[in-house]
Amino acid sequence: MSTSGRGLHGRVLETLGPAITAGEYPPGSVLRTDELAQRFDVSRSVMREAVRVLESMHLVESRRRVGVTVRPKAEWNVYDPQVIRWRLAGADRPHQLRSLTVLRSAIEPVAAGLAAKHATAEQCAELTECALGMVANSKGHRLEGYLFHDIAFHRVILNASGNEMFARLGDVVAEVLTGRTRHEVMFEDPDPAAVTLHVRLAEAIRAGDAGHAEALTREIAEGALHELDILAP
Repeated sequence: MSTSGRGLHGRVLETLGPAITAGEYPPGSVLRTDELAQRFDVSRSVMREAVRVLESMHLVESRRRVGVTVRPKAEWNVYDPQVIRWRLAGADRPHQLRSLTVLRSAIEPVAAGLAAKHATAEQCAELTECALGMVANSKGHRLEGYLFHDIAFHRVILNASGNEMFARLGDVVAEVLTGRTRHEVMFEDPDPAAVTLHVRLAEAIRAGDAGHAEALTREIAEGALHELDILAP
C-alpha cells in the first residue's frame, strides 16, 4: 500500500512507519494519538486515519483506555509492500534484503517452471520484450531503465505461472528489486551474466522447457545472493 500522495496522513505515515519498523518504538510501546497529532501538527482525525493504516499492516493495535500499542515484529504483515519499503530504508536493510532474496529463490524457480507450461503466446512475447529491454539498459549506468524492465519481467513470470498465490507476490518482488537499486545495493551496471540468464530464461519459457527454466531461475537467485554478500554483507 503506497502512502505517497495521500495528504496529511500520508506525511505522518512516512515518518511514523519507518520509525516503528526501525525499532525506534519497540514492541509494547504506547503511542498517544493526541501527542502524535500535536507533534505532527495535524488534526486528531488525520492521526486516526494514519493509525488505521498502520493497524491494517499489523504494526500497531488500538486499545481503549490504553492507546496505540506497537505490535511484536512477528505479527507484522511483512509481505505488505509499504512495510518492505520502510524496512529496506532502515539499518536492518542487509538482513531484510537477504530474507526477501531467499524467499524469491524458493518461489520464483517453481513459478518459472510452471510458466514454461502455462504461459500464453502474449506472455512469452512480453517476457522477450522485457529481456531485450534489460539488455538495452544494462550498460551506461542506466539502472532505472533496467529496473523498469526487470520488475516487469518477474511480474510476467509470476502471473504466467497460473498460480494466483505466486502472482500476488509481484509487488513484493518489485519492492525488493526497487530497494536494491534505490539503496545502491547493485553494481553501477548489472552483472552481464545475470542479464544473459534472463534472456535464456525467456527463451526456455517460450520453448516450454520447465526444467531448464527452473534451473536458470535458481542460478539468477544464487547470483543475487552472491551480490548481497559483496555489497550488503
